[in-house]
Amino acid sequence: MKIGVQKLTSKLEQLYSTYNRKQYVDPDPLLFLYNYPDVRDREIAGIIASSLAYGRVAMIMQAVSAVLDKMGPDLRGFVMHADPKNLAAMFQNFKYRFATGDHLSALIMGIQAVIADYGSLGACFTMNHAEGTDLSEGLVRIRGRVLQAGGAGHLLADPGKTSACKRSHLFLRWMVRKDQVDPGGWSNVPTAALTCPVDAHMFKIGHLLGFTKRRSADGVCAAQITEGFRRVSPDDPVKYDFCLTRFGIRDGLDMSELKRFLKDDDYHV
Repeated sequence: MKIGVQKLTSKLEQLYSTYNRKQYVDPDPLLFLYNYPDVRDREIAGIIASSLAYGRVAMIMQAVSAVLDKMGPDLRGFVMHADPKNLAAMFQNFKYRFATGDHLSALIMGIQAVIADYGSLGACFTMNHAEGTDLSEGLVRIRGRVLQAGGAGHLLADPGKTSACKRSHLFLRWMVRKDQVDPGGWSNVPTAALTCPVDAHMFKIGHLLGFTKRRSADGVCAAQITEGFRRVSPDDPVKYDFCLTRFGIRDGLDMSELKRFLKDDDYHV
C-alpha cells in the first residue's frame, strides 16, 4: 500500500469512528428504515424513501414521513392489498417537487407487482445474481417491472442512462451494508459491488480527494469516485459515504472543516 493511501485510510477511519453513529443520522431519510425490523417492510420503506431523496433534506423528510405515515406499520400488507382507486384517493393531495400522487400510486402498484412476481424486492434484485457482477442488472429488473405496472416516472432512475443513479445506489447502500448506521437486510449481495451514491456533497469530496475530475455528477463520475474509495477499502468502497456526507448536511458540520481535515497533497491514491 502506498504511503498516501495509508494516510487517507487513517483519516477516513477517524471520521468513520467519530461520525458513523446513529446520533448523526437525523436529518436523513435512512432514519425511517429503523422503524421496520422485518426486511420485507424495510425494503419497501427504503425504495420509497430513496425515490424521494432529492432536494432539500428537510423537505425530503417531510415528504417521506407523509407517505409512510399513511401506509401504516405493515408496509408489505398495505402494498399487497392496495388498489389504484384507494391509492388515488389517499394520495390525491400529495406533491413533492416533480412527484405527484399519481407517481406515488404507480410506484406502490409497481412494488406490488414485483412482490407478486418474485416474492420480495430483494428476490427480484438478486435473481440470477453472481457475486462480483454489475448490480445495475438488479436495478434494471426492479425498475422495469415497476414501470410495467404504471407510470412511476422519474421516481426510479434508469441505470441504462448516463445518470449517477444516486437514489438507487443510496437504496442499495441501506439494504446491503450493515453497521451502526446502515441496517442491511440483503445479506447475499456483496458490499464490494456497491457504487457510491454521488450527491452534491460527495461530488465535492470526490474532487477534493482527487478521485475524479468530472464536471458533472454522472455515472462515470460515480464509478471514478467508487474506484477511488475501493483502493482504500476494497471490500466495502461505500463504507465512508455516510460519515463524509454528514458535513454540509448537519448543523455544526461544515464542509470547510472537512476540507481542512482531508486536504493532503501526498495521498496519491
